[in-house]
Amino acid sequence: MQHAHNPELAVAVSASDHVQGPAHAPVTVLEYGDFECPSCKLAAPAVTMLLERYPERVRFVFRHFPIETAHPHALVAAEVSEIAAAQGRFWPMHAALFEHQPHFAPKQLYRYAEELGLDMARYQAELERSHLPAARARARAGRACERGTRIARVLRERPRPGRVLRPAAPARRGGSAAR
Repeated sequence: MQHAHNPELAVAVSASDHVQGPAHAPVTVLEYGDFECPSCKLAAPAVTMLLERYPERVRFVFRHFPIETAHPHALVAAEVSEIAAAQGRFWPMHAALFEHQPHFAPKQLYRYAEELGLDMARYQAELERSHLPAARARARAGRACERGTRIARVLRERPRPGRVLRPAAPARRGGSAAR
């Protein structure tokens, strides 16, 4: 099955996904990510750059894909990110987890939540209630529906032959334009 000619996702983007960027964006970057995966951490700055350079043309969708056999703390990190999401803080937790990878001991995760200003009583209650079944279900759905996907899949939802994405404005670093 070739995905190049069929830009539809096996599991469509929905309200339960973590999304940055406009729904009308012609390009969607979909990551099945693992917070303990070094390759996913390396990809995070590239995604940030895409969103900054193409704010109206790119949306980013993150779905959990913890590989527990290789990354023993990935599922707990996914759970903590879902707890943060319940308080409207998924993206700051997403950034914190990649920034602090691989430091995912319970005390460290608690500290990241505190630093993000989460309601810690609620955090603790939700941690005890466990988001693990939901995180596992999302991971299973990803494995079943997106076979062959490694880190990310980029697709054009509204194909327009011959169109090239151009940045909205040059990104600046250290006072000079990044090229």
